[in-house]
Amino acid sequence: MNKNNARKQIKKLLLLDGAGALMIAGASWVALLAARGFSMVEIGLAESIFHVASMLFEVPSGAIADVFGRKKVMVAARIMSVISGIIMILSNSFWILALAMIPSALSFNLASGTREALAYDSLKEADIESEYDRFASVDMVIYKIASSLATLLAGVALMLGYKRAYGLDVLMGLLCIVIALSLKEVETELSKEVSIKKRFIEVTKESAAFIKDNKKARQIIILNAFVGASATLILFFLQAKLPIVGLSKLMLGPALFIMGMGAALGAYAAKIVSGRRFSAAVAIGVAGVLVAIATMFTGNSLLMIVGGTIGAFSDSLLCVRSDVVLNTMIPSEQRATLISINSFSFSIVMIALSPAFGFVMSVV
Repeated sequence: MNKNNARKQIKKLLLLDGAGALMIAGASWVALLAARGFSMVEIGLAESIFHVASMLFEVPSGAIADVFGRKKVMVAARIMSVISGIIMILSNSFWILALAMIPSALSFNLASGTREALAYDSLKEADIESEYDRFASVDMVIYKIASSLATLLAGVALMLGYKRAYGLDVLMGLLCIVIALSLKEVETELSKEVSIKKRFIEVTKESAAFIKDNKKARQIIILNAFVGASATLILFFLQAKLPIVGLSKLMLGPALFIMGMGAALGAYAAKIVSGRRFSAAVAIGVAGVLVAIATMFTGNSLLMIVGGTIGAFSDSLLCVRSDVVLNTMIPSEQRATLISINSFSFSIVMIALSPAFGFVMSVV
């Protein structure tokens, strides 16, 4: 792949992430469930089911991408999001809602690690992998802005009702499938191996050895999981909690948009601290999320929005810096698998924290 084609591939990946984030029902799913009468505990359980499925699929999905090809898996990810949207339209009970969480999780799993691996190896093949740092930051900025625009329309989603809102998500998912089909595959040494069984054995063995022998990678993955899970849950439950503490439904979308823009600014700020020690990003990430958690107990909607914005900023900055650092440490043949291990750890933490956050939010 030459430099021009590699950069075109990057633009398509950015477009795919932006389009995938512009899903109004997916962005305000907690608010939609609360409006339908689901309790905070049920919403927390649904989130746990999502992450149980994510935990089961995450690492295998990364290995599948390494073995069968990243483009195929990116297409499959978008197909899963469409299936999840259709099930949500048909849902009329908690159990069907729980069923919809499975393809939704698989959609994220298939794209997680695969997207980053395809981007990094496309640039590496063109001998311009130094541009990955910029991709990681821009990708996060685009994703956060697009998802923030989607949350800005939370009030619209509530007015449309969950069926129409998820119908729009399905249409956007179909567009994403078309974009994913236009991507180009990147060959690695592993892809040249004829035996599928040998490919899986090799990627599993080498990935396990890397995690076992690389203490720094393990520390980054664990830290990222706890900070990211806490920040994510804060934003999820603020969707349902802010109206309860007095914020009007009309202002819910703008409030979520502000917090999403905090995340976008954090991703942009990651470039500013890119030349500094990684410990600076860690300090910002941890401190910001602790501030966000503290504001959740105030019962003041303005303070909660400010706290959520600070938490989103800090988490996004740390996430981008972690992504760049991990990618420079990982061999191409196991890239998707190892990045999926990062997401796998996040899912484990989310499984543990989701019901706890749901309980705390129901009593404070």
